[in-house]
Amino acid sequence: MADRETMHGVLILGAGLAGLSAALSFAQSGRKALVISPEPLMSGCSSAWAQGGMAVAMSPDDDAELHAQDTIAAGAGLVDAKMARLLTREGPDAVRRLADLGAPFDREADGRFAQSLEAAHSRPRVARVKGDQAGRAIMEAVVAAALASPNIEFRKARALALLQDASGRVRGALIEQDGEQREVLCDAVILATGGIGGLYAMTTTPAAVRGEGLAMAALAGARIADPEFMQFHPTAIDVGLDPAPLATEALRGEGARLVDAKGAPFMARYHPQAELAPRDVVARAIHAQLMTGGGAYLDCRQAVGEHFPSEFPAVFAACQAAGIDPRKTPIPVAPAAHYHMGGVWTDAEGRSSLHGLYAVGECAATGVHGANRLASNSLLEAAVFGTRAGIAARDEAAPDAPALPAVAQPDLPPAALLALRQAMSRDAGVLRDRAGLERLLDQIDGIAAAHGSALPLIAARMVAQAALNRTESRGAHWRSDHPKPKPARRTFTTLAELTSAEREAAE
Repeated sequence: MADRETMHGVLILGAGLAGLSAALSFAQSGRKALVISPEPLMSGCSSAWAQGGMAVAMSPDDDAELHAQDTIAAGAGLVDAKMARLLTREGPDAVRRLADLGAPFDREADGRFAQSLEAAHSRPRVARVKGDQAGRAIMEAVVAAALASPNIEFRKARALALLQDASGRVRGALIEQDGEQREVLCDAVILATGGIGGLYAMTTTPAAVRGEGLAMAALAGARIADPEFMQFHPTAIDVGLDPAPLATEALRGEGARLVDAKGAPFMARYHPQAELAPRDVVARAIHAQLMTGGGAYLDCRQAVGEHFPSEFPAVFAACQAAGIDPRKTPIPVAPAAHYHMGGVWTDAEGRSSLHGLYAVGECAATGVHGANRLASNSLLEAAVFGTRAGIAARDEAAPDAPALPAVAQPDLPPAALLALRQAMSRDAGVLRDRAGLERLLDQIDGIAAAHGSALPLIAARMVAQAALNRTESRGAHWRSDHPKPKPARRTFTTLAELTSAEREAAE
């Protein structure tokens, strides 16, 4: 039996911007926040890799309502408008809080935040750091503040399962630390485990982020929202690396053009906004170019040129490492798994459907992203809703009921994980159809039969089954066998409901 410890505070699974925002706001209560992460701070989380910045309405010709309208429009009919307006209204204060912690946002000569234009935004409103350094710079400031807090403790460990009592209330988590399993009981658990990018063969996120938090919550019976909606970033740098380096959307905001192998621009054939079309449109256009052999490259020579090293140092370094000089040569690009719009359903304070369980960041589904996330709303969501969840969790107190023991799911061997990733990219990628999704579900079944129901398999199954059930095309979910949209509806489900639906379909 695993060792057991009890703490009077909150257990936070994940150390990205959402998790640390929750920890900082909870710690102000004077109680303890224990943050666990399988990787050292600043590594293994998508927040530190984010390039574009944070979208906030802070200029004289912009306001929160315009930002909300752009968010709703990009989300293709599935955005929760109330949640989107909450996000955009509280966004400016979130950016100011981060700046006060030391995040060095770019400034104009008069001290105002410099803001750039990104796709599907009607105004320049993306607060950046040195062009493409926002995620790392913000995380450095937040990590420093968290390390300085006497009420925040960090441990290098990974979560294996949620602990519950007989009523279903979440009481803590089973974790693995230094090769040993132990149960940690607490007043509340905040999931901040990131998305599912590592389920795909080509991703811009840490490959180790494979939907484990989503799967743990689903196994516990939590309500899951919109798992079928995975955003594919159009311009991953296609040089065979895992994960793939990212060519930030801000480059297209600066005027970079997408061209074919002959150097001819092609985006105007796919959308009137060309390079500034919504991400799902650009991703499908590039996918089509690659499938027909036309090639896809991001030409930054005229838009950025010699300023590349100073204006976009992260992209420049990634290109240089791959033997590409983007000042002289267009960058080969391809769509890659980038951001999961679905996740554990939550309310405006991050509460899930299970008492004692909160979810924040990419593993949560607040409803602000709908079917297609608006560029640079992800760091904003992490900061705003992470802070709100930390405040709400201050009111939690564990009941006297004993926690039931939990059992960890098996790990997948490397070859099985690679097979899963390749299957997800093939059948649940930019383009989907019934035959491919059914093939994917069969392959997931086969891997599970051989190796057990590992957490990545559970997460992948939820994506695949929900994608099969959604017989329409909407936002980032594009069914080639159902290209037209149906009346807008979100997916709200549980693992048991999805499994039952799959079983009925098979019969």
